[in-house]
Amino acid sequence: MSDHTALEPGSRTVAAVVVAAGKGLRVGGDLPKQYRRVGGRAVLTRTLAALAGSAQIARIQPVIAVDAQDFYRECLAELEPAQRVKLAEPVPGGATRQQSVRAGLEGLARIGAPDLVLVHDAARPFVDEGLIARAVAAGDAHGAAVPGVAVTDTIKRVEAIAPGIGRVHETPARETLRAVQTPQSFRFGALLDAHRRAVDAEQDGFTDDGALAEWAGLSVVVFEGDARNRKITQAADLIEADRAFSGRASSGSASAISEEPMTTYVTRLGTGFDVHAFTEGDHVWLGGVKIPADRGVLAHSDGDVALHALTDALLGAIADGDIGTHFPPSDEKWRGAASDQFLAHACELVRARGGKIDHLDVTVLAEAPRIGQHREAIRTRIAEVAGVPLSSVSIKATTTEKLGFVGRAEGLAAQAAATVRLPEVCAELETEAETAERRS
Repeated sequence: MSDHTALEPGSRTVAAVVVAAGKGLRVGGDLPKQYRRVGGRAVLTRTLAALAGSAQIARIQPVIAVDAQDFYRECLAELEPAQRVKLAEPVPGGATRQQSVRAGLEGLARIGAPDLVLVHDAARPFVDEGLIARAVAAGDAHGAAVPGVAVTDTIKRVEAIAPGIGRVHETPARETLRAVQTPQSFRFGALLDAHRRAVDAEQDGFTDDGALAEWAGLSVVVFEGDARNRKITQAADLIEADRAFSGRASSGSASAISEEPMTTYVTRLGTGFDVHAFTEGDHVWLGGVKIPADRGVLAHSDGDVALHALTDALLGAIADGDIGTHFPPSDEKWRGAASDQFLAHACELVRARGGKIDHLDVTVLAEAPRIGQHREAIRTRIAEVAGVPLSSVSIKATTTEKLGFVGRAEGLAAQAAATVRLPEVCAELETEAETAERRS
């Protein structure tokens, strides 16, 4: 049971702090995600409009980066007059989310402290009136409350042992788990006091106000969140938000900007090549399959030329370096490593950008071993690792007619091609990032 006395709905005031000071560059490019356009309007514009449209929220305190005034004014101009009147002058954020939230709270304290405050991420533009109402009610009743949605996947607690790989320590019961969202609701005075105490105690690592409230000794409850209230973090999230808002674009916007069409895809082709010399051994790895042979290969990892070439082809298609960039041979953790994790990592990078893998094609150049009888096993393994249909994987083999190092049976090689589709917006973001890099 909470030790708070519930506020009377008619007697309390509610304000919101909107945290919009982050760089948010994981979506790509040099423009923070809160200023990207989805369905023709900036993400921040949509978030502010949703909060300002709630009859329960009397005041909104935006927190923005010190160099984002021009971006913010553009967002402000897109709001309707009735929405703009609820916005306080923005305050500059800090180096961390915790510092930015405190700046917003102090800003509200200067213009008139509310009874309740909702803290909301600028990158959650799907917040609606139902969720806001539940947040206000839970804050009224309990003093500290966060929205959460049930976890449907099995969760593992792991210890990282390599990039993208962790050793399982525990599998907690998912019935006890919740994925926490915003807006989070608090008694204003209690949250501001908790933030000030955290500064005094030099505690500056909180990325969630619910966790900070717990640290301060507040009893925090979880109320029903909304699965649709997703946060824009990666490029793929930006694409999905663009589709969603383009499909149900709002009317009556103060902005003269027309609604943008649904996102289209551009096709990219990447190529890769790898070679390894023979050495003593009794097998080689090709396409994730162990093939008996009278010799092995000299390599830092398992020496799978087919998977190495495919990995480089995918990285080339998204212009993200090469296999040595992501898995340097100078790092001992990759000694003897299975190459299927390299391919899986490259596929994950493609999908993180909202991309789709259409086709993977590999040609193995070797006098021996012969791969004919292993062809289908190799295709099957690559399809499993890459998460694509078997029909999207092609494996061929050839010799070099006794020419060169392959013809002299000194080693083997592979060349590969990968065809992917990237969202057009991702291609634009990448171009902007490259431009910013050149300017720097």
